[in-house]
Amino acid sequence: MLPGIIAAFLIAIVAKFIESILPIHLIGASVIAIFIGMIMNAVYKPDMVNTGLKFTSKKILKLAIILLGASLSIQTILEVGKLSLIVMCATLLTCFGGGYFVGKALGLNWKLSNLISAGTGICGGSAIAAIAPVIDADDTDIAYSMSATFLFDMAMILLFPFMGHALGLSDMAYGLWAGTAVNDTSSVVAAGYAYSEAAGDFATMVKLTRTLSIIPTVLVFAYINARVKQKENNVETSSSKKVSIKSLFPYFIVGFLALSMINSTGIIPPAISGFLKELSKFLMVMALGAIGYNTSFKEMKKSGIAPMIHGFIISALVVIVAIGVEYCMGIV
Repeated sequence: MLPGIIAAFLIAIVAKFIESILPIHLIGASVIAIFIGMIMNAVYKPDMVNTGLKFTSKKILKLAIILLGASLSIQTILEVGKLSLIVMCATLLTCFGGGYFVGKALGLNWKLSNLISAGTGICGGSAIAAIAPVIDADDTDIAYSMSATFLFDMAMILLFPFMGHALGLSDMAYGLWAGTAVNDTSSVVAAGYAYSEAAGDFATMVKLTRTLSIIPTVLVFAYINARVKQKENNVETSSSKKVSIKSLFPYFIVGFLALSMINSTGIIPPAISGFLKELSKFLMVMALGAIGYNTSFKEMKKSGIAPMIHGFIISALVVIVAIGVEYCMGIV
């Protein structure tokens, strides 16, 4: 794993350096790292880095989120969860309700349509990966949905900070908007910290709260798939696949909450808390660099147009609904 980890580390170092010499902070190290990685992928990517890049993009990112808990208090997390619940429910309803009709109109099969909706509404690739096995999705559907979700995540990372400044959003309002409207955890981190450090912290907490919805969503789709199979085979079945809640519950959220609880007691000194937060942010940049290095421009072109249209419409609706609900709640 060492070559891939070293490659991600060097990308993070370069990204942080570029961020530090920019005269105006319009783009954060997270976004810079993604693009450095994608350029490196297009130029040269030896096989020996693959294992380490995968480890960094998955495990290191989750470790970074766990460490972020050392600088937060459980009271703050509970307040964020209560604040984001209404916005989150509105965006999930938009994704799956609107996604059903958009998928029908575009002639997509229900599995592909709902995978794109899940990726948009919950947590990008993690939600797609969790739901795909319980609905017996084809590899092609998984690839299409992953590509569609990631493509618009890249656009959101670039556009969200500019739109936030144009709307005059506070750090909290922007963090809530990015945390509920941007898809994947890594993209939320990139879009959040590109706006400000406070917005990045808030967006990450909102995103972690939103990720919890993957558990009931997976169980619902396991039931739906069982009913569809039952109807297709005309045979009474109680279920098509057993679902383990324990295996679906994101362990990094448990670690994040546990460290936050410990920090809430005042046991962790401010100096150590500050160090862990900076370490967390650097590890996030490393993970995003690895994700960029794993992303091929050529592979993204193979996704086709219909899933892209579906992803664009649902993503746009979620962005509009999320900021609309915030205005209605008086948060903006």
